[in-house]
Amino acid sequence: MLFDTHVHLNADQFEEDLEETIERAQESGVQYMTVVGFDRKTIPKAMEIAERYENIYAAVGWHPVDAIDMTDEDLQWIEELSQHPKVVAIGEMGLDYHWDKSPKDVQKEVFRKQIRLAKKVKMPIIIHNREATDDIVEILKEENASEVGGIMHCYSGPVETAQECIDMNFMISLGGPVTFKNAKLPKEVAKAVDLKHLLVETDCPFLAPHPNRGKRNEPAYVKLVAEQIAELKGISYEEVSETTTSNALEFFGIQS
Repeated sequence: MLFDTHVHLNADQFEEDLEETIERAQESGVQYMTVVGFDRKTIPKAMEIAERYENIYAAVGWHPVDAIDMTDEDLQWIEELSQHPKVVAIGEMGLDYHWDKSPKDVQKEVFRKQIRLAKKVKMPIIIHNREATDDIVEILKEENASEVGGIMHCYSGPVETAQECIDMNFMISLGGPVTFKNAKLPKEVAKAVDLKHLLVETDCPFLAPHPNRGKRNEPAYVKLVAEQIAELKGISYEEVSETTTSNALEFFGIQS
């Protein structure tokens, strides 16, 4: 049994074969998923999928790349959706210094607003971080994000920062990169972080794990992530799948 904690089944890449993709995931032992909506186009699709499938849940937030587009109305919309029984987290939110569509100060302001909203509605947050680790950790501390906790999605930083985040009530989620031969940091994190603080994800359709690297990623492949963590830790695949699933259910407040 697996819980893919971060999927984008609401992406255009799954428009033609959503049903078949979900079936393949179930055949691979993926019982639960959280589909993430992060802008005006993907949020309604995330809600639609979560409402249609029993064990698929939704997270709603605003992506840092598109921070410049977010209005007060959008924030209000996210707050309203947070009351939906299938919505389990606010996000993904955070900072992305790789793309330059949204200025850093705008990204930071939108990030802070969403953390405050999450605290208001008492929901955990999902963090997107690209080339912005120090600023993200600083903002999480300044905004007392530990009150609600969250997930460091597709974590790629060092073990020391992972521990800092765990101390703030955050889970560390590992995806496809942990299977890449040259991905030193995710492998170190997989070995060092206690299993009780780990989650697994695909971030599909992006970041497909080895040996599917470069292809469209899908939830069925989260099994490859769990297998790699088991190998790195020297424990059974069953222990990784059971523990990460139970971690996710508890984190999202889902009654199994």
